[in-house]
Amino acid sequence: MAIVNATDQNFTEETKDGVVLVDFWAPWCGPCKMIAPVLEELDGDLGDKAKIVKVDVDENQETAGKFGVMSIPTLLVLKDGEVVDKAVGFQPKEALAELLNKQM
Repeated sequence: MAIVNATDQNFTEETKDGVVLVDFWAPWCGPCKMIAPVLEELDGDLGDKAKIVKVDVDENQETAGKFGVMSIPTLLVLKDGEVVDKAVGFQPKEALAELLNKQM
């Protein structure tokens, strides 16, 4: 499944079903740039078992505020629209896979 770039307008629709890893990021954030290829690789490994959604905090402040995002990257795991886990800062692929596997 391809990584989706969500906005304030479509976030709820993109994250309401199943297990979703949400990456709150910004283009100027160094660790966010480091985690991008990790997310691409993880997305390939997951297939259709889980979805990855990216939210640019500069362009979508309402969604970032709703989830209390203070530092980026912040990664939330949602299950059927509800937050079930969270990680802040760069995470290796194995750690992200473990977060998701707990919910699948």
